Amino acid sequence: MSASRAKARLAPYAFIAPAVVLFTVLLAVPIGYAVYLSFREVHISGLGLGPGSRSEGWAGLGNYTAALSDHELLSSTGRVLLYGILLVPTMLGLALLFALLLDADRTRFRAFSRISIFLPYAIPGVIASLLWGFLYLPTISPGYFILHKLGMNGPDLLSGNGMLVAIANIAVWGGTGFNMIVIYTSLRSIPAELYEAARLDGASELQIALRIKVPMVLPSLVLTFFFSMIATLQVFNEPTTLRPLTNGISSTWSPLMKVYRDAFTQGDIYSASATSVVIAVVTLAVSFGFLKLVGRRGLGEA
Repeated sequence: MSASRAKARLAPYAFIAPAVVLFTVLLAVPIGYAVYLSFREVHISGLGLGPGSRSEGWAGLGNYTAALSDHELLSSTGRVLLYGILLVPTMLGLALLFALLLDADRTRFRAFSRISIFLPYAIPGVIASLLWGFLYLPTISPGYFILHKLGMNGPDLLSGNGMLVAIANIAVWGGTGFNMIVIYTSLRSIPAELYEAARLDGASELQIALRIKVPMVLPSLVLTFFFSMIATLQVFNEPTTLRPLTNGISSTWSPLMKVYRDAFTQGDIYSASATSVVIAVVTLAVSFGFLKLVGRRGLGEA
């Protein structure tokens, strides 16, 4: 009897053991190693050519000081903020609009429309960026060809301010469907009796959408805004994939692109590790501050 009780006590730990092992090996250990590297640096003796002329040593906070004062990191952060200001309201606004339209009683082909809007999310980001990148090239894009035949000049989306629009458009195209599904699922959970009572009081469909549906799905809007904000701070695939197609994207266009350049192009893994830790801490601080701002009521916890 005691053996069976012991097995019963150990059973939950056996079930969670694979997840704990994967978390430790694939997440905790790499994070810890990155933090360790961020406090290290290479010491060079002489010309650095002979054996033993290069050694790894303690750097203290030197890598963090250099990262925080790096104008390239500050510039890339500013670009990402502008990118987020353009991306997040547009993407969530379209997601909310599509969810409200799909939830309307008069909507036809609801299942087909839902799948069609969600389908771009299933396409990998690199493939989507390549697809849109070729559509942005004036020499091969069918859109520019049609505009040329009509005697019109298309916008230059691969340079200047058009670059932000081009990159944000890829993210909007790929992310709207996912956010729409989250909001639409929340809409379907609203009791139909609320709509019937509102119609009996003379409310129109627009008033029902604005005064009942939108406030009821506020927790889902907060959740999607939270995820979109984190994804914005970590943008990497779109500008990296478009970079070979234009000279308007530098190797440090976004903070993560700078980390990649420092680590794999310049071979400075110590500086790259410090920058990665700074980005992670900033992301955590922004996320925590946002959650504290919206409060428990905004997340539907109280």
